[in-house]
Amino acid sequence: MPSPTVTMRRSSARPEERLLDDVDLDLVAALQIAPRTPVNALAEVLDSSPSTVARRLSRLRTERLLRVVGRLDWPLITTENPRQVWITCEPGRSQEVARRILELAEVQTLLLTTGNADIYCSVYPLLGTDIFDLLTNRLPGIPGIVSTESQLVLRAHTMGQTWRLHRLTGEQSERLHEHAVQVTQERRTSPEQLSELERRTAELMVANGRIPAADIARALDVSRSTAYRTSQSLLECGALWPRVEIEPTLLGFPLNALMSLTVLPQAIPGLLDTLGSHPSARYVSMVAGSSSVIHYGVFRDEEDLARFITTDLGAFPEVTTVNTCVGVRVLRRHWTARDGVRLGDRVDGFLRHLRPVNDTAEARD
Repeated sequence: MPSPTVTMRRSSARPEERLLDDVDLDLVAALQIAPRTPVNALAEVLDSSPSTVARRLSRLRTERLLRVVGRLDWPLITTENPRQVWITCEPGRSQEVARRILELAEVQTLLLTTGNADIYCSVYPLLGTDIFDLLTNRLPGIPGIVSTESQLVLRAHTMGQTWRLHRLTGEQSERLHEHAVQVTQERRTSPEQLSELERRTAELMVANGRIPAADIARALDVSRSTAYRTSQSLLECGALWPRVEIEPTLLGFPLNALMSLTVLPQAIPGLLDTLGSHPSARYVSMVAGSSSVIHYGVFRDEEDLARFITTDLGAFPEVTTVNTCVGVRVLRRHWTARDGVRLGDRVDGFLRHLRPVNDTAEARD
């Protein structure tokens, strides 16, 4: 007689999840759709008052629970596509190794994990970086590392800024989409295509994705109209994407899982589409390496993850193997340190790579 299945679920919300109430959660969901929506428009969509929205947003920022930043388009800061790297450490040394890895500006995201690897990180070949030396010498040479495995991202189907907390009505979402960034200009493919004013403006918008034109004008000593045109140009050409930085644990999704999938080649496009639209998806990519696709998802609990593996992945017979690592601690996301659910400092020196290599070299001289 088969043994009965025991389903274990958490009986109550984690303490971190109680830091936000329904008003806060609605505000987060709205900002995820359109991060630069003015306070008055947010209040109207959420059936609240501008003072309430402004007060809530200020509290979330002050308590380091939420930050709206800007994500620069890959070609403006990198020489090639990122790598996803899995690291095995000597017993008892994973946290020490992680601290050393975090000294590398090229490391965009880092999690301590359980499973086949002790550490997962995404590595971006920033302008001026010798990626071969980084992957074969600097990174594996860190004391305490036993082995590394890197996988080249061939296609990034879904990224963190597209993950949503689904709690608003369809009508509310449609109204917010009116304030979302629309790419209408030709894409910039290198930092040399940005003017000095655009680069300086981008640096401000990376730090604050909601920065108004008036603040840009004061910081750069230009007219407000010039600041507005420059910031809009960066948004409309896709050079910079506003995104909400907040830990999913605060929103009821404390379980981070990284699934490396081996997939029959002809099934990869369809699988990417399906996984990319799944509510758990934070980063879905096709990679070159020991696996074909990596799905980085966030889940409410273990049962939620189990259902995803058996039902959603199980619907694809072309998926031949599933290797799952569970994130037990997030130390960095999008070049921003994490202190539990609170946001820390941004990587020091990261923005120097926005400037062309020649300018960076001259600055060092």
